[in-house]
Amino acid sequence: MNEFIKAFVLITLAEMGDKTQLLALAFASKFKPLYVLIGIFIGAFLNHGIAIALGNYISNFIPIKQVQLFASLLFILFGLWSLKIDFEDDKDDDINSKYGPILTVAFAFFIGELGDKTQLTAMTLGANSKLPLLVLFGTVSGMILTGGLGIIVGKLLGKKIPEVTMKIIAAFVFMFFGTVGLYTYIPTIYTTPINILCYFSMIALLILLIFRLNVIQKDRYYELKLAQVLTKCKNCGQKHFESCPINQERVKIEKEYLGENVPYLGSVIKYLESLKYMNVNLYRKVHNCYKENKE
Repeated sequence: MNEFIKAFVLITLAEMGDKTQLLALAFASKFKPLYVLIGIFIGAFLNHGIAIALGNYISNFIPIKQVQLFASLLFILFGLWSLKIDFEDDKDDDINSKYGPILTVAFAFFIGELGDKTQLTAMTLGANSKLPLLVLFGTVSGMILTGGLGIIVGKLLGKKIPEVTMKIIAAFVFMFFGTVGLYTYIPTIYTTPINILCYFSMIALLILLIFRLNVIQKDRYYELKLAQVLTKCKNCGQKHFESCPINQERVKIEKEYLGENVPYLGSVIKYLESLKYMNVNLYRKVHNCYKENKE
């Protein structure tokens, strides 16, 4: 039991404010807390378990700095991937999240711990222990505790900060730690001012490209949703009333996408005319989507 407590305390103290705790905070803005905790458990269990069992063997063939360099590259790629915002209905998110989020979090934590001080601590504790399984459960429990604290902070921030903003912050957290890792572990011969400038220019270009793709995807998503709602409209004319479920759905979409409501006078034709007056390009796209849905 002493070995469990020792491992638990050491890992908990080591992880407070570390990148993996910030990862938990970041993932909390994207996935359900339960999925994040399960992912942390799987990732930490596999990472620390394999580290204790095979760490010494692997280190004979692959220097630890190369492992850390590889992990840093993956963090940067994961950060860029996190910048891509998926615009889809909540129902679809629930279906997809049954498998995707857990594996995503587990993979991130597994990679994030490669060559990290907590992995090295687990290897050291396991090598000096008569009961390595207790050490493993102690280190994993410490990871779950610090991750849980990160989730709580993430959820509290999420109530005050928009979800998209939290996702962007999370992405830059990934890229920050990945960049620091690259600078730390890459040979100094490559860290010249020109190479550093080229690196940040390439990252900035990729970020701008992803943001542009997000805008295109967002426009297409809301154009289709608006057109789908219009196909449900019964063109009730003077009998139109604001509390109509279809009308409320349309109003919600307009507020999310346009920030304001388009006047609806009881028919789709009049609505499209109002939309044309506000934004000709949007009118054309919604009108085309509407005709496709009607066909």
